[in-house]
Amino acid sequence: MEQLEKGARRRLRVCVATCNRADYSKLAPIMFGLKAQPELFELEVVVLGSHLIDDYGNTFRMIEQDDFDIGSKLHTIVRGEDEAAMVESVGLALVKLPDVLQRLAPDVLVVHGDRFDALALAMAAALMNIRILHLEGGEVSGTIDDSIRHAISKLAHYHAVCTRSAESHLIAMCEDHDRILLAGCPSYDKLLSAHQREDYVDIIKAWLGDNVKEQDYIVALQHPVTTDIKNSIKIYELMLDALVSFNKKTLILFPNIDAGSKEMVRVMRKKGIEQHPNFRAVKHVPFDQFIQLVAHAGCMVGNSSCGVREAGAFGTPVINLGTRQTGRETGENVLHVRDADTQNKIYHALELQFGKRYPCSKIYGDGNAVPRILKFLQSIDLAEPLQKKFCFPAVRECCSQDIDHILETQSALAVDLGGTNLRVAIVSMKGKVLKKFTQPNPKTYEERIELILSMCKQAIAEAIRLNCRILGVGVSTGGRVNPQDGVVLDSTKLINEWSGVDLRAPVSHALHLPVWVDNDGNCAALAEKKFGHGKGVENFVTVITGTGIGGGIIQHGELIHGSTFCAAELGHIQVSLDGPECSCGSQGCIEAFSSGLALQREAKRLHDDDVLLVDGMSVNNKEQVSAVHLINAAHHGNPKAKAVLHTAGTALGVGIVNILHTVNPSLVILSGILAQHYEGPVQQVIGRRALSSTRDVKVVTSDLEEPALLGAASMVLDYATRRIY
Repeated sequence: MEQLEKGARRRLRVCVATCNRADYSKLAPIMFGLKAQPELFELEVVVLGSHLIDDYGNTFRMIEQDDFDIGSKLHTIVRGEDEAAMVESVGLALVKLPDVLQRLAPDVLVVHGDRFDALALAMAAALMNIRILHLEGGEVSGTIDDSIRHAISKLAHYHAVCTRSAESHLIAMCEDHDRILLAGCPSYDKLLSAHQREDYVDIIKAWLGDNVKEQDYIVALQHPVTTDIKNSIKIYELMLDALVSFNKKTLILFPNIDAGSKEMVRVMRKKGIEQHPNFRAVKHVPFDQFIQLVAHAGCMVGNSSCGVREAGAFGTPVINLGTRQTGRETGENVLHVRDADTQNKIYHALELQFGKRYPCSKIYGDGNAVPRILKFLQSIDLAEPLQKKFCFPAVRECCSQDIDHILETQSALAVDLGGTNLRVAIVSMKGKVLKKFTQPNPKTYEERIELILSMCKQAIAEAIRLNCRILGVGVSTGGRVNPQDGVVLDSTKLINEWSGVDLRAPVSHALHLPVWVDNDGNCAALAEKKFGHGKGVENFVTVITGTGIGGGIIQHGELIHGSTFCAAELGHIQVSLDGPECSCGSQGCIEAFSSGLALQREAKRLHDDDVLLVDGMSVNNKEQVSAVHLINAAHHGNPKAKAVLHTAGTALGVGIVNILHTVNPSLVILSGILAQHYEGPVQQVIGRRALSSTRDVKVVTSDLEEPALLGAASMVLDYATRRIY
């Protein structure tokens, strides 16, 4: 029994930190979900920010009423409601949070949104090596909130986003796609099921009076814009004037605690809004009741995110004032008054919107966010390294004005591990091989690693003499490679003791340079993409025709590796059910018909039958019969050699037709020593066998002399700033 308990995964300790009434509405559904599964999760609740301020309704009480145990209450707000007070509040929170987080020792801290309090939480957790799940990152609203939200996203380890656009924004911000969950908004889980409550009429009466009917009142909620406080106060004043003139019952909520809120409250009191018969001014409405009030309002006005998010789920008409929500996705129910500089504009917007109903929008969720988030939390592997990985895009070439770059040639060390030779070259940014070193490839792992390092060190010394700055090392090798980890998973039969080999670590450690590793077929495709016929082409395939058959596939400008790093094993596309045996153990593969080894096999067979040589040809006793002899014989008119070459070209052509029908490239590049002999036959087969929609594909022979070396170099030259360890 004890062994079973030890084998079982321990409960995940999740700390949910809430700062204000708005973020609690998003966090509460998750908290209820965590609490409902005590066998999987241990919930800790931390309350701080405006929850604990009397002027803002002491909203921590609603958390207690929801029967959550609050582990810590932190008074972190420095009053003043100006920019300095916000900074001081962040500082105060950072002073108090370490003790709490150290005591609670959560596995994951859940943080919501874009508030300055949330920034303090994320900073403290990140510095204390606590994993952070950030809710609602990647959104755009057009104020200082954007900067805070994006800063929290960069500190967070995991993300639960509401919309596809938000997900795309985080990916563009170089966040790891595997750690982004498209969940939807947690508050939608509650509001989509609860907004049809039968007692909504009683809720309307309780907050607005007995005589107020459904869709005959307004909900107003305007917050300060901290980057333009003066203008946001002016808009607030104009909104109040317009509402007074519009003469409808209005529930108006006090603004949040951002800089400028104190001045807004002053404006409201100066105009006597709290005593006005048409207005009910409140500091807080419980979220479940607020949902009812928004769902059944004649209109919502202000700049709250609720207007562009939750209100859309009910089709409630919304007037969004100013720039605070600029950039957010909205449904057709939102009318923007971005330049709200006159009372008349706002009044006219009220006339247009009040009393309308719009189709319900589910841009921000489908009501199933919480189950997705709980499942996402369960999937977190606490054994994984805590350090974040950023997925940087390729950097564009640029002209640097750094004196070292002006005086030195930016270059890469390229390593090509072939079945026969090991080559190291210094390659410039423009693809010029400045110096090349070649040695026979050793037969054992230890000798091979030792030779790679010694040749690289020799090349680095030569680079200094040539005034080259080495940016990194790119390695091209046969076999199946995991380029993310720099590991050779499985080798070709031509390279012994070369499976399960970590190339990145020893080379990087010895040379103090970043290292990239990929297989030779992929490197040939990368070489064409940067230096050859594939430059500027979005979709193309490179087919290597040498000792074996390999290649690489470029789709939408990116190299395809596949789920197990086995994509583009083009030589092992079967073109016959009962053809010659292939090195992979199967039969009828392209490689069994068209590779250099296959042509050598057929040359030996013809030579043994004494039908290979024709007039003008000879093979001495010491010379090994090879594919070259077969090609020469065909050129000299030998019909049997011609037939072998025709079969080889046809097999390759059929395989390429299969590729055309699978990935539909616009270009096929034949590379390797046999490419020039196969270009014509391949084009003929495409003309006869391909679908009409793919026959116009362009087939060319590579102009690159060193595709493997240039491809290895291109990894360095394109991704020298994309160091992911």
